[in-house]
Amino acid sequence: MTEKTDPGLLELCMRPAVMRRAASIALVVGTLLAIINHGDRLLSGEITTEVVTKILLTYLVPYSVSTYSAVLTIRERLREA
Repeated sequence: MTEKTDPGLLELCMRPAVMRRAASIALVVGTLLAIINHGDRLLSGEITTEVVTKILLTYLVPYSVSTYSAVLTIRERLREA
């Protein structure tokens, strides 16, 4: 008899459905946050390496939060099954 083990964190994070959903959320939320936080610099043309780095991090935050939330939900459902 084989023992069933739960998938690891990285395995859950790399699931195509999780990545697709997180990317969609990051695109929408990240764009809104980038416009709110950096719109003035973008419109004035003051695009530096620092601004680009901050904008990329702006997209990373909602991606990470969405992924983490999805992984917690999957783990909870696996425990209930």
